Amino acid sequence: MKLALIGFGQAGGKVVDEFLAFDASIGGGFIESAIAVNSATTDLKGLENVSETNRVLIGQARVKGHGVGADNELGAEVAEEDIDEIQGAIDRVPVHEIDAFLIVAGMGGGTGSGGAPVLAKHLQRIYTQPVYGLGILPGTDEGGIYTLNAARSFQTFVNEVDNLLVFDNDVWRSAGESVEGGYDRINREIVERFGLLFAAGEVDQGDHVAESVVDSSEIINTLSGGGVSTIGYASEVVETDDGLLASLTGDDGFDEGAATNRMTSLVRKATLGRLTLPCDVGSTDRGLVVATGPPGQLNRKGVERGRQWLEDETGSMEIRGGDYPIPHRDEVGAIALLSGVTDVPRIDQLQQVAIEAQETTENVRATAEDDFASLMDTGGELDALF
Repeated sequence: MKLALIGFGQAGGKVVDEFLAFDASIGGGFIESAIAVNSATTDLKGLENVSETNRVLIGQARVKGHGVGADNELGAEVAEEDIDEIQGAIDRVPVHEIDAFLIVAGMGGGTGSGGAPVLAKHLQRIYTQPVYGLGILPGTDEGGIYTLNAARSFQTFVNEVDNLLVFDNDVWRSAGESVEGGYDRINREIVERFGLLFAAGEVDQGDHVAESVVDSSEIINTLSGGGVSTIGYASEVVETDDGLLASLTGDDGFDEGAATNRMTSLVRKATLGRLTLPCDVGSTDRGLVVATGPPGQLNRKGVERGRQWLEDETGSMEIRGGDYPIPHRDEVGAIALLSGVTDVPRIDQLQQVAIEAQETTENVRATAEDDFASLMDTGGELDALF
């Protein structure tokens, strides 16, 4: 699937930078263009793989390249004001060659959470390609302002994109891990899961062709219903023997039964293990299973068994499946894309935070108005005395 990636804000830019490195490492070819947008000069300078010409600084007139200070209302304003600057970079994208746009943003910061929905709305108005979002939720230990930003912007982002894929930092942070080390590892987790999904189906001349091809239409159809999506991934490192997996090699060279059982097990682990956004799997509307790994070890029966299992587990009749061969890889893996999920505790928590924040704001405003009215009444009484 050919994508135009746009990283919005610090987290979004770093993840897009990591996507470029991952795409090169697997020879995926799923990134047609990559752009980074930010209101902070230092964040843009810290990128390694996004080209200089595709780094867009916004808000110079307002914040002078120093960022918006976690103010996502200001982030939205500078994105609106400088949308032509962003469009200038997008104009260099060969849009006729891409299948979709993917806007990547951290939902806790100011620039990303404020600006990403603004850009999504703009792209939807101009282009016919789907516009997807990849939203990264802040950990609950990162501070109240970041949770509040995510709560305020989450629903807006969902409404402006064709589908919002979500990664929850809260689930993936490890105890005792440094902040920098933790984010570097998390970014790698993000790009491996989503990168393998989007790389599926991008076959160049001379590449191995999948038994059951996953092309861009399969992904687009799975994401077509909108809403929120999550991804599970499970893999197993295997030893090779003359290019074949030793554990799957029998007298005839290949044990199809073992390969099928392995893939079914990996699909179960991917679905019931650690998802990018934990949810009740039974609330899935649509799904996609993708098998990855050495071409000789991906059989149609294993993918079909895994797809049938996911269909039973979710109760959805819209579960697709296929494989993505990656030569010279020492892992067999399974990706489970669950789209249109509705029973998500983390989203319920964010909605509650947004409701409480709105009620607090209204109470503060009402109190301020009452205090002002009281002050004016007192002033009128003093005037009468004189």
